[in-house]
Amino acid sequence: MQQKYSKFLKWFGVLSTLGMLLILQGGALVTKTDSGLGCGRNWPDCNGSLIPKEITTEVLIEFSHRVVTGSVSIFILILVVWTWRSLGHIREVKFLGFLALFFLILQALIGAAQVLWGQGDFILALHFGISLISFAAVLLLTFIVFEADSKFDTERIFMSKKLKIHTICVTLYSYIVVYTGALVRHTDSSLVCPDWPFCRNEEPFAIPFNMYEWIQMGHRFAALLFVIWILYITVYVVRNYKNQRVIYWGWVIAMSLVVGQVLAGMLVVLFKLHLLVSLLHSLLITLLFGLLCYFILLVSRAK
Repeated sequence: MQQKYSKFLKWFGVLSTLGMLLILQGGALVTKTDSGLGCGRNWPDCNGSLIPKEITTEVLIEFSHRVVTGSVSIFILILVVWTWRSLGHIREVKFLGFLALFFLILQALIGAAQVLWGQGDFILALHFGISLISFAAVLLLTFIVFEADSKFDTERIFMSKKLKIHTICVTLYSYIVVYTGALVRHTDSSLVCPDWPFCRNEEPFAIPFNMYEWIQMGHRFAALLFVIWILYITVYVVRNYKNQRVIYWGWVIAMSLVVGQVLAGMLVVLFKLHLLVSLLHSLLITLLFGLLCYFILLVSRAK
């Protein structure tokens, strides 16, 4: 009975994590297609009706995102209660459950406030980052469920002080990269620089002309530092942690994700905001942030 119970909880955790990915990708789709007002200035109803009467592309995207968010929220609530009851003795479980619910509700309220009253670009840019925290919390809860079933062991992890500090700092810094990226989209600065890697390749060292170019190039510079930092950590780990597979392969994957993220960012510019490329860009940073948060969990356990 206990084995079946654990199996069901694992599957529920996986489905909840995938559901959070759908929320994040759905939110990115709403932003990238400018469908935020597809239901007008109405929330939680859509254009005055619980079920929209007239279906346009914008209505379909916005309403579907609301339905997915509401449905997945129920999943997350059940997952949190379930893990609290069955795995509450594990120290991180209750804290992660609280984070998952708190930031899920917060991102929904920010989205609702944007629909009802509108908000500034600098506030809206927080929306994606807040959703990321909820996703990371759900992802870590799922990892803990698998740990409890003894499918993999991360209790005997050894990290140097240097690696711990770099892990914590680069994870915090990743949030700055995420925020600047969201700010690029919400201020419509995505294509203000027509070239890559410089704003205008024929003038590589020209100073940005306006706020939008500063936002775009500021994000690119922040992303460059991010890549260099993760590369440095990965080289350090490859040289010193070959016998600790979780750390070793974790950082190799992190390096792969950040390279993919940069390439996707380049293609967003060169392909003029191609929708699938833009969604891939959002997906990769979501997975990378979740992985970095997992490293933070390992830091808290490491000797």
